[in-house]
Amino acid sequence: MDTFKAHLNKFITVTDQEYASVFSFFQVMDVKKKQNLMLDGEICRNMYFVAEGCLRKFFINEKGAEQTTEFAIENWWITDTFAYERQIPSQFSIQAVERSTILVIDLQQQELLLQKHPVMERYFRMIYQRAYAASERRIRYLYEMSREELYIHFSTLYPWFIQRIPQYLIASFLNLTPEYLSEIRAKLRS
Repeated sequence: MDTFKAHLNKFITVTDQEYASVFSFFQVMDVKKKQNLMLDGEICRNMYFVAEGCLRKFFINEKGAEQTTEFAIENWWITDTFAYERQIPSQFSIQAVERSTILVIDLQQQELLLQKHPVMERYFRMIYQRAYAASERRIRYLYEMSREELYIHFSTLYPWFIQRIPQYLIASFLNLTPEYLSEIRAKLRS
């Protein structure tokens, strides 16, 4: 899995031998489109690294609609961090948006990995810092921007998502109805 090694080397340096050892702590999984990896109410046992494809995290809101809170494409991680670190039931579900190849690690294996390869502590710290910073920015955008501005910002920052992710999932992520997103897109085209 050369993509994972290349990704690691953006943050830390690992030799081929170290990488083989690091990689041995992960399970490789191929998942089908719309396959659930975790359901609301299940104990969050795993973290997922996307080698190829796209995953999403979502919950069912008070109106019974799916509310997407996060996407993960190639070289991104996804889990319910709160539930994973405490090994408690999650209030989210994680599902494949596309056919995907992922690396899976559970908390016990991650702890063993960190003991054997302390440099991975630095890697995960850097990943968590980036994820936290992105979350902070998203919260600010949700407060400051109109729905139309939010879509324009999102489509400018992540144009590949607009091409790749179904419109109803983008609407869910931006807290819009699919109909309202269609109106915004039509308005922007005219």
